[in-house]
Amino acid sequence: MPSAVTPSRRSRETSFDDEEDASSHAASSAAKRARLNINGHATPSSQNRHLSNGHIADDNDTLQEETLHPRRSKSKHQPGSIVRVKLANFVTYTAVEFLPGPSLNMVIGPNGTGKSTLVCAICLGLGWGPQHLGRAKDVSEFVKHGEQEANIEIELAADPGRHRRNPVIKCNIKRENNKSTFSIDGKPSNKKAVIELCKSFTIQIDNLCQFLPQDKVVEFAAMTPVELLRSTQRAVAPQEMLDMHDELKEYRQKQKSVQAKVEADHDALQNLENRQRMQADDVQRMREREVIKERVRLLEASRPFAEYREAKAKHVEAAQRRDAVRKELKDLEEDVEPSLRAVNAKQTYHQQVHLASKERKKAVQDAETNVDKIDRKLKTLHERKGELEGDVEAEKTAGKESRKEIARLEQNVVRLKKQIEEPHPDIDISDFNERIREKGREIDEAHGKIVELKRKLEDLNYQGQQKERRVLQAQRDLENLASQAGQQESKLKTASFDTFRAWEWIKQNQGEFEQRVFGPPIVESSVTDLDYVDQVETLLQKTQLLTITCQTKNDFKKLSSILHDRLRLAEINLQHMDGALNEFRAPVERHELARYGLTGWALDYMTGPEPVMAMLCANARLHQAGLGNRDTTPEQFELLQNGPIENWVTKKSAYRITRRREYGPSATSTNVRDVRKANVWTNQPVDLGAKRDLQENIDGWKSEVVTMREESDGAKRAIQQLQSTARESEEQANTLKVEKARRQKIMTDIRALPSKLQQEEKKLANVKQSIAEVRQRIQAIVDKQDQLTRERAETALMYVAAVEALQKRHAELYEAEIMLIEANSDVAFLIEKNATIKQLLSSKRQEVEQRASETKALLNDAKRIIQKIEVIKQNADEALQQHFQNIPREQTSEQLEDEISSEKARLELMHQSNDRGVIKDFEQRESRIGQLRERLEEMRDELGEAEERLSGIRERWEPELDRLVGLISRSFGENMKEIGCAGEVGVAKEEDFENWAIRILVKFRESEPLTPLDSHRQSGGERAVSTIFYLMSLQSLTRSPFRVVDEINQGMDPRNERLVHRRMVGIACGNPSALDHADGVNRGGESFNSVGTLLGDGEDGEDARMKGTNASAAMNGHGGGSQYFLITPKLLPSLTYARGMRVLCIASGERMPEEANKVDFRRVVEMARGLRRELAVR
Repeated sequence: MPSAVTPSRRSRETSFDDEEDASSHAASSAAKRARLNINGHATPSSQNRHLSNGHIADDNDTLQEETLHPRRSKSKHQPGSIVRVKLANFVTYTAVEFLPGPSLNMVIGPNGTGKSTLVCAICLGLGWGPQHLGRAKDVSEFVKHGEQEANIEIELAADPGRHRRNPVIKCNIKRENNKSTFSIDGKPSNKKAVIELCKSFTIQIDNLCQFLPQDKVVEFAAMTPVELLRSTQRAVAPQEMLDMHDELKEYRQKQKSVQAKVEADHDALQNLENRQRMQADDVQRMREREVIKERVRLLEASRPFAEYREAKAKHVEAAQRRDAVRKELKDLEEDVEPSLRAVNAKQTYHQQVHLASKERKKAVQDAETNVDKIDRKLKTLHERKGELEGDVEAEKTAGKESRKEIARLEQNVVRLKKQIEEPHPDIDISDFNERIREKGREIDEAHGKIVELKRKLEDLNYQGQQKERRVLQAQRDLENLASQAGQQESKLKTASFDTFRAWEWIKQNQGEFEQRVFGPPIVESSVTDLDYVDQVETLLQKTQLLTITCQTKNDFKKLSSILHDRLRLAEINLQHMDGALNEFRAPVERHELARYGLTGWALDYMTGPEPVMAMLCANARLHQAGLGNRDTTPEQFELLQNGPIENWVTKKSAYRITRRREYGPSATSTNVRDVRKANVWTNQPVDLGAKRDLQENIDGWKSEVVTMREESDGAKRAIQQLQSTARESEEQANTLKVEKARRQKIMTDIRALPSKLQQEEKKLANVKQSIAEVRQRIQAIVDKQDQLTRERAETALMYVAAVEALQKRHAELYEAEIMLIEANSDVAFLIEKNATIKQLLSSKRQEVEQRASETKALLNDAKRIIQKIEVIKQNADEALQQHFQNIPREQTSEQLEDEISSEKARLELMHQSNDRGVIKDFEQRESRIGQLRERLEEMRDELGEAEERLSGIRERWEPELDRLVGLISRSFGENMKEIGCAGEVGVAKEEDFENWAIRILVKFRESEPLTPLDSHRQSGGERAVSTIFYLMSLQSLTRSPFRVVDEINQGMDPRNERLVHRRMVGIACGNPSALDHADGVNRGGESFNSVGTLLGDGEDGEDARMKGTNASAAMNGHGGGSQYFLITPKLLPSLTYARGMRVLCIASGERMPEEANKVDFRRVVEMARGLRRELAVR
């Protein structure tokens, strides 16, 4: 019997999955024996040496690969079937080579020996992904543990019409980058080309009807009838059948879509037509009304044309009247011309006299100006005379003063000469300087001592103030020890001194913030029920208890900057909280907590400002943490574990549930910790030690303050004494400085006597010189007075001549004014005499101007109307243009208005609809009806084409589908009949081709009818039998070169498993009738007889019994259908064996020898046969 053997391997706990899971454990490959395989047909190698027992011994001990050479079968592989599978470092195999037979291949061995690894290798080696295996997601997980790459080599049977030799596909899997590379016949290729090659052989790894791995059995059983129909077609029908099915589904969907559109459009068309019929009469009346309205519009637009004709006629009449009046004015002017000529001559004379009068008035004004000018000059000369007389008097006065100055200076000169000749005392200034400096040193020394004493006094005052503040703070602390708030602040100070300092600053500076800033929960909050204080504090962390809460972002930024930058505080926790407390909702209502063994939420047992409580809810989730006063029961714990509450605290323990929703509802973990003793919100007695320390500090600081005050008073007295000494020294120094200055002045005056004498003598000479200069200046002034007298006489003569000329000009002016008066009188007389003539002329001229203005106005009106007409023409539509061309030229405005009034009266007599858009809607609806009718015609044509196409495809597809399903049903029924059951397969046909499905009916008992195969009516074993028989029914129709079923017999009872196996062997290997003989042999009680038969498929005496079977198989082509792989971990005794069947035995265990060539299954079987013969003889 062909077999495959593997040496010992790791225990089942390190399996890949149910059989192998090498990637989950990192045991060293050198520390265990590698798996080897011995199979039925191995390819000899020149590097191997043959043993007498048929094995191959490897000269290289490290190459762990051996092959058993049984006698070859004469059956041939179908094109695309698997001839050879070679693996290296794949999952649990180090090196192995499988040579499956062309028909049924049974892969047997205990669980975990690597049977399903062969299935994985076929899937991955032929280019499909691990998703078709239902195991690992990445191909890198199929690389043997400890290795970096794995190799798969699969040899497929060649198609003689396309290939000269068998195609060999190689797949290399890299662990590092999780990539696979392929080659075909030694040439690099890609995954797509490999899959295309497989598809050319109709290999469908992704079809569960052909390739059913172990982990996909459940998926196949769960396959819907619709999916089963598609998989069945892929397995037994040509691709054309699938394409036709897809086309039918596509055309059916298109047909349904078009039918729905036709029905919708037909309904819409009927609705629109009904509405059109209902509104037709109203629309007709409204259209007549629109015609009248259009007529009114055209007539109203014609008004400017009638107005222009009237304006033009009026303008012609006005022009005629204007010309007549102008002629009358001309005739009148000719008649009155002589009279007007005399008036004009007199008016000319009047104008000339008036002009002469104006000229003489100007001459008088010029003469008056000249007289005034000369008069002002006389006055100026007179004033100049007075000034010169004042200058003479001033010079004389200065001469008198100079004489007095000479007398004074002469006296000074005599006195200074006398002082110079007198003896002078000797004055020592250095003695005064030394005495002044001594007093200055005394003053500086006193001031230095005063500064030192003042500095000492300031230090004493500052230290005293500090001590007093400490005394006050200590007294407040002493008082706070007896109050709850004080105790909490003391606890805050102990917990975090930086936070305590920050809170003290905040309390004193609350006014600097936009809203109130709340302190840490230690001082702001409290527990309402002290029975739960331990549970509450267990839920809170230290940072949460020390967090300061701000209500605005600006306050948060400002406070953070102050505490960190200004106050240099490090251990500070700030949080901005703008959410309301009512936003935090509990997962369940409080009255429901009793069923969980809880009495309330943690938030219910705390009180404090809302922002602080909201902060605690946001950080510690107090609104979601339940509290209980006793431990929960197991039932309550289970409710909590599966309920919405994730955090709760009992009397002794705190629980937290962590859920990983991505792993399902049952993926939870529970964290349990002990409840810690509360130390924040507790009623503790006053700390006597702290009280004693505070009192001692207060007494010591008060004593220091008294001492500092005494030192301060002594310093003040010393400062006063030094200040008195410094003032006395300053007074003595000032007295010395005054005396020194007086004596220095005396010495300076004595030294200055010679220079003063020189100055006085020089001043005396200068004054004497100035007296001579005064005489000269007086003479010069007298000369100017003489010149001024002559100029005044000349100016007086000029004034007399100017006055005479002014009198002459006045006389001439009087003469001209008299002549002007006479001319005015003559002109007035003539004007009065010709007033009637002028009035007549004026009246006629006004009439001419009036007629001209009237004509011009009418002309402008006509032009304005013409412009209006041009604008109307430019904006007129076609109807208006046509109407303008047909306007009657003789039509007047009155006639036009009469016609407009007539049409409007007709319009008022007609009913007016409230909906102005009725006609527009009617016309749009009419257009929509036309569009719908056209579209309905097009869709009906399209529907006819789709139905015609659908019928054509269905006529070709449905009969062929019925034929194939009928063949499957007959085979399925025969298979079920062989085991004493019944079954049939049909097609469930629905209106939509998407819902067509395979319907499998089975009956496992005589008393029951045929019922659909599903998970509700049949047991697991019955479904497994039905599934394998359905797959076997596809065997004779299959288009796939091989088929794989992994552990389909799981769940079958021994009877059904034996019957299924016998039927499978019969279908896969040839004539089922020959199996009765073989099975009869097995039933003879020789349990190893079938095993012995399995050892070879040669031509010895044992094989001769199977020639009938082989002959039947030969008649069926190639041994009863495509290649079949059946993987099973269990094997019943006395199973059926037929020629063409090949069994691959995979052995594994701790007792396997290091060298696989020492395992000789043929010899074991022969020994077993010998023992059985001996027992039979006995």
